[in-house]
Amino acid sequence: MDLRPSTRLVSGKSPTSTRTLLTADGVRLAAAYDAPTTGGADSGICFVVAHGFTGSWARSDNRRIATGLQSYGGVVSLDLRGHGRSEGSTTVGDVEVLDLDAGLAYARWLGSTCLVTVGFSLGGAVVLRQAAMPDALNRPAAVVAVSAAAFWFYRGTAPMRLLHKTVHSRGGRMFLRRGMGTRVLPTEWVKPYPTSPEQAAAAIAPTPLLLVHGDQDPYFPLEHPHALLRSAQVGAAARDVPDRSQLWIEPGFGHAEAATHLELVDRIGAWATTAVLR
Repeated sequence: MDLRPSTRLVSGKSPTSTRTLLTADGVRLAAAYDAPTTGGADSGICFVVAHGFTGSWARSDNRRIATGLQSYGGVVSLDLRGHGRSEGSTTVGDVEVLDLDAGLAYARWLGSTCLVTVGFSLGGAVVLRQAAMPDALNRPAAVVAVSAAAFWFYRGTAPMRLLHKTVHSRGGRMFLRRGMGTRVLPTEWVKPYPTSPEQAAAAIAPTPLLLVHGDQDPYFPLEHPHALLRSAQVGAAARDVPDRSQLWIEPGFGHAEAATHLELVDRIGAWATTAVLR
């Protein structure tokens, strides 16, 4: 989740193609596709990437990530609903699973045979929740969640308290819309609440799961990735399936796309290749 302006676009490499996708509930999404480079073309892998709050596939940090992943496969990058050039309003992690479904369907249409979801912050919660859905057709071959929250309604840090105040006030939502191009649904959640990322993690095994988190994350402290890992392990044991979850705690790493450097992107791509081709 990033409260910086979302208009900082890349001035260099453009994606291979852009496309408008349609979700199951009728929301039009902006998406980009980057074809794999020579080495990545042989793997059959396509990464479907979901950005953080106030993000967009067109931002320079997301373009850097897509470029890094091309060495390992194709890359579909989405503007989640309410962000960038997509329609609708963000629900901050609830029905965005339908956005990811649309991205996976697009990757299959492109001919990809092995799909890996990669999410950052808000997108990290989305990839966890989507991978736990019972629809086997859209189940990814591997999941990567970077800087993901484990719990809903978390207010344990100053940035998250500010974020909650911003999202839940009329003036704050106006600021997000006008200043950052992010439209937030004004309706608050009611019980029963959507499945939390922690609950979702318990249902992902035996799908390979990589959790990446920084020890300097100003939004979500280390209790979040540890809770996600513990839930994934307990869920695998309860269902008597192999546990293929891993947690990387990155020293000095902050939060989500802004902190993600190419060396980390390279390691994520290598992990995904090993995980799905094992």
